[in-house]
Amino acid sequence: MAETIISGDWQGFLGRGLAPREIQFLLLVAQGLTAKEIAKDFGLAPSSVAKRLSSVMFKLGVHRQSAMIAEAMKRQIICPVCVVLAVIAIHSMIDDQAFRPERRVLDRRIQHLS
Repeated sequence: MAETIISGDWQGFLGRGLAPREIQFLLLVAQGLTAKEIAKDFGLAPSSVAKRLSSVMFKLGVHRQSAMIAEAMKRQIICPVCVVLAVIAIHSMIDDQAFRPERRVLDRRIQHLS
């Protein structure tokens, strides 16, 4: 079984408290789809999708879909794929030496002690 689910520009992570189908629906809502649009894509009744999304909101302890997305991102259940790729790309390009401060020679201390 895969550890991640990718849907559009979003990535979801399994094993963090939500069922795979719940993560799929959560990712689609994050992309801006409504429960009716998701139901049509999956061949389900809109009430089935709404029930799954309600279950996700309950598990995350929120009452609105916008809060559901925010809380899922906060708990690192979902994240935009472009952010993941950007972080990987930037991390590979950064030279740690460029950000380390240069050490100053303690000229004053040496002169003072002489």
